[in-house]
Amino acid sequence: MDILLYLIILIIPALAQGYVSLNYKKYQKEENKSGMTGFEVARKILDKNGLKDIYIVEVKGYLTDHYDPKRKTVRLSTDVYHSSSISSAAIASHECGHAIQDKEGYLYMKIRSIIFPIVNFATSISYFIIFLGILFESLNMIWLGIICVSLGLFFQIITLPVEINASKRAEKEIKKLALTTKEEISGVKKVLTAAALTYVAGVLSNMLELLRLILIFGNRDD
Repeated sequence: MDILLYLIILIIPALAQGYVSLNYKKYQKEENKSGMTGFEVARKILDKNGLKDIYIVEVKGYLTDHYDPKRKTVRLSTDVYHSSSISSAAIASHECGHAIQDKEGYLYMKIRSIIFPIVNFATSISYFIIFLGILFESLNMIWLGIICVSLGLFFQIITLPVEINASKRAEKEIKKLALTTKEEISGVKKVLTAAALTYVAGVLSNMLELLRLILIFGNRDD
């Protein structure tokens, strides 16, 4: 049972990431008819939403795109930044969706920003605490480690509506500003949906990992 759970935990994110990659590569080969690059799409969305002070910078890596709320910066990977593909338009607009959330004080984004430092620290030491609990035969310490793992799951659950909402905003902005044709919207939706699925997969994997730890240590005596 434990091995089966472990395999599922590994397979779910791999399948989700594969699906993202498949859709991204497919629509990265298809030019959007507006001819606008990811940078240009992002700049137009931000400017139209009163966010002219938000910077857009190029970053290295594959699908490393993200919005930095502390520095008020949209970071786009090289392929997205320079390409005028459907995928680039989708991803650039999604990151702008986060910038708009930040401007409007979107509740789940606020919660995520507040708890991030605590969760990041707790999850980074969670398995070390579990290891020490096993080493010193302390069930209390093991459960403390498991609680730290559960904080990571809570963070991902909070992240899910943030990502889904950003994608909805992205689609809305693309349609409103006519950044792609009606025919291209289908491709935009597929790229955005595939990206959202990675977060769903992350939640499921963390839930299963938490279940696995509970099953391992749940019947032990202190």
